[in-house]
Amino acid sequence: MTENDAGARPGGEDAARTPPRGIPAGAEQAPSPWSAQAQQAPQHSGTEGVLYGTATHQQTQSQQHIPYATAPYATHVGMQQQPQSPPSRGAGKIVAGAAVVALVVGGAAGGIGGYLVGNSSGGGSSVTALDQQPPAKQTAASPPGSVEAVAQKVLPSVVQLQTEQTEGSGFVLSDDGYILTNNHVVDSAANGGALQVSFQDGKKVAGKVVGRDPTTDIAVVKANGVSALPAVELGRSDDLKIGQTVVAVGSPFELAGTVTSGIVSSLHRPVSAGGEGGNDQATVLDAVQTDAAINPGNSGGPLANMSGQIIGINSVIYSPPQASGGGGQRSEPGNVGIGFAIPIDQARRTANDIIKTGKATQTFIGAQVGNDPRGAKLGAITPGSPAEKAGLKEGDVVTKLDDRAVDKADTLVAAIRTSAPGEKVKLTLSDSRVVEVTLGGQPVEAK
Repeated sequence: MTENDAGARPGGEDAARTPPRGIPAGAEQAPSPWSAQAQQAPQHSGTEGVLYGTATHQQTQSQQHIPYATAPYATHVGMQQQPQSPPSRGAGKIVAGAAVVALVVGGAAGGIGGYLVGNSSGGGSSVTALDQQPPAKQTAASPPGSVEAVAQKVLPSVVQLQTEQTEGSGFVLSDDGYILTNNHVVDSAANGGALQVSFQDGKKVAGKVVGRDPTTDIAVVKANGVSALPAVELGRSDDLKIGQTVVAVGSPFELAGTVTSGIVSSLHRPVSAGGEGGNDQATVLDAVQTDAAINPGNSGGPLANMSGQIIGINSVIYSPPQASGGGGQRSEPGNVGIGFAIPIDQARRTANDIIKTGKATQTFIGAQVGNDPRGAKLGAITPGSPAEKAGLKEGDVVTKLDDRAVDKADTLVAAIRTSAPGEKVKLTLSDSRVVEVTLGGQPVEAK
């Protein structure tokens, strides 16, 4: 089976070796770390267990999880967790000073030290940590380039977003209240549903969805009745290097303002995260992979470089499948060191389109595409499309886009969607031909 490149996912010859993706869980309401109605089960291309990082309110309170998707591809994302009582702590004294005495002279120190320890409960006085004067209050600024400095710069611009079904994160784009987030965080509020925006200073206001793009998992929200908000500074994801330090900020499990750090683990990682209402709505990300802790509720929050510039939107986590008691598999939600963020260069372009027109613009070539052992195989070509104008034919197999290797359909789709309409790209085919294509653009009709 092949699918249109505007929302392509692997099919055809590779279907048997591609793990099944999750499907919407329907309208059933139950405690879950993800929306039971609006969420799709994301899937890392070629690997099971990719999950959205959006939590529901009921679930963060009850700590109970339910199966993520319905049959035939249902898997569990968690198991019931019983609350644990904190371990009791003793109230004994901490004896200090004996080590200092022991270091004064070698031979006699043993006797003196033994005397102090042996008589600490007697009539003699003892020195405890509680008797020490607290250190002077630290007033120096955070060192530039530290996680602390990044947190101080970014945190005031990060918000918590809550709908009737989900909870996630976002960040302020403009002082008058435009906020960037994930589509899967707010899609349940897109048609008039309630949406609350909570700021770091505790202020809560209503918001509305301005526009969204399910194909790239990007949405823009407008907070009502606000002004003089601290906007983030956007960086360039094209400048990222594997191994550089990054900081993630968000509201995992409704813990607003949580800061974690890690590194860029990989770049241009194609991640297929389900679809919405049809193949043309399938989400395929050209993701930044990071090991910074990302958990349910982090979705839509920023990933920043060490200058405090936003270089990605945290969107998806990988959770490995585990055997369940019934003989099937379940995916445990939570961070395992593999998270994925949408590159900010792509998000910036989409957000601009939404703010200006209310709709995102999708980049396309106008050909169906499926998997092939050699790369991405083109199916039916749309008449008058960029693909037809460039001379591409059904059956052509794309092995490279510019200098980027194409090993499957998702890789080609992710690379095309990350590019802008009007850009010229060179497609290398399996027969060694190189074809230049001018990419097209079309508005996304979010369903």
